[in-house]
Amino acid sequence: MWKKRSYPSLKPLASYIHDLIQRLTYFQKWIDQGYPNVYWISGFFFTQSFLTGVLQNYARKNTIPIDNLTFDFNFKEEPTDPETLNERYEAPAEGCYIYGLFLEGARWDYINKRLKESHIKVLYSQAPIIWLKPISQADVRDYPHYKCPVYKTTERKGTLSTTGHSTNFIMTVNMDSDHDESHWVKRGVAMICQLSD
Repeated sequence: MWKKRSYPSLKPLASYIHDLIQRLTYFQKWIDQGYPNVYWISGFFFTQSFLTGVLQNYARKNTIPIDNLTFDFNFKEEPTDPETLNERYEAPAEGCYIYGLFLEGARWDYINKRLKESHIKVLYSQAPIIWLKPISQADVRDYPHYKCPVYKTTERKGTLSTTGHSTNFIMTVNMDSDHDESHWVKRGVAMICQLSD
């Protein structure tokens, strides 16, 4: 009965309630204290509309058609203490910082700033804070990377909604890599908003 109205989740009931309370607290804090400097992307119900809004703000500010825009990705530190992120980071002039994603099938090398093999027996690792920077599609950099898919849940499948967006797939994030894309595809590497525990 709840699934018809809820955001996608594979969590058991107790974990789901805890997650729901976290989301409500996050948005209440946003209402009380203003825009956050770093956005908890996993907390959004309709993530694609938030991302479109970021591009729209940039398009309006610079009088550029939104259809000509895409994101460039810049990776920051690991979000070890989400409570202090707003103090440690200032909102970027363009785009936004996001956190709350988990890498499955790989991990992020914070020293060399690229994808690396997972540690033994570690299924998920925290993804870094990511700067989503709007750029013109003509300015997209060509560099060795993996187009990492981002999903809302570990189920990795969804249906097309009436808006034309998937109910589970969000976007792809270009992540620097020493390996060919097929290396990470074979490992099923993806970023997930919400774990199933």
